[in-house]
Amino acid sequence: MSGDVLSQNEIDALLSAISTGEMSAEDMKKQESIRKVKVYDFKRALRFSKDQIRSLTRIHENFARLLTTYFSAQLRTYTQINVASVDQIPFEEFIRSIPNMTLINIFEVPPLDGNILMEVNPNIAYSMLDRLMGGVGTSPSKVDNLTEIETKIMTNLFERSFDNLREAWSGIIDIDPYLTEVEVNPQFLQMISPNETVVVISFNIVIGESSGMINICIPHSVLEPIVPNLSVRYWMQSNKKDPTIEQSAMLEKRLKSASLTVVGELGQGQMTVEDFLYLQIGDVISLDTKIDEPLVVKVGDKPKFTAQPGHSKNRMAVQIIEPMTGGDEDDE
Repeated sequence: MSGDVLSQNEIDALLSAISTGEMSAEDMKKQESIRKVKVYDFKRALRFSKDQIRSLTRIHENFARLLTTYFSAQLRTYTQINVASVDQIPFEEFIRSIPNMTLINIFEVPPLDGNILMEVNPNIAYSMLDRLMGGVGTSPSKVDNLTEIETKIMTNLFERSFDNLREAWSGIIDIDPYLTEVEVNPQFLQMISPNETVVVISFNIVIGESSGMINICIPHSVLEPIVPNLSVRYWMQSNKKDPTIEQSAMLEKRLKSASLTVVGELGQGQMTVEDFLYLQIGDVISLDTKIDEPLVVKVGDKPKFTAQPGHSKNRMAVQIIEPMTGGDEDDE
């Protein structure tokens, strides 16, 4: 049988033909044995494999989590963002799919060449703007051009969000995104050929009581230099490398030269606040440690050794007797 999946309409048509006698089961088997030709649309050339699309999905799922935290802090309201879909389509189809009046952030991502688009649904864009201006986050019914002040406010908001994009992509490549232009009419965009394949990552976003979509459009020409890095083999391999002998020696040297606070504790005692207030020079404080008992030596604030007091070269000193058992219990 052919590996193609039949649509519901095709299934209904086959069942109807068999039930009415127009086609017998034998005829259907003969048609199934005939090799079918699959139509290929060169305008919708698939430039990315499923494996690479999954990698892009993971990257932007992380980006969505980072954006959720960022927008929640900036807008001071409940925000939820998640990846809705990741598709590869012609650039012309993407332009036709977005509203005539919308907020489009155009930014570059050095060292990669080319531009990336971030299209923000007007309902969400104006809700963000209302929150930033001190409102409750409502969106006007009619979307018009942004004023210079509104454009500057929105530009600052999205420019700071690019730090999250940099972090999300850090496992693949170190990019330095920066905003180059803000546009509200997609018909003015002439960045690439209409038939160029682009990856469109769509996010569902909820801000307070408003909801909408954010789309990121990445042309294939931008990602082409790092397409091999989007494979599972590259994604799964650890970025950490075993240290060299020289690095291990340097680490050991630095550890040996690290300073530690070592305290020999003579003992402890208790007194009332009243006695403490009347302490004077020459008063004696009784400790709970007997004179013939070993002292406790602490490294940092952890008891590690027992020792006996003494002196060395006219200075007070302690001599280690043995390590203390159970000294690491506080670390658990």
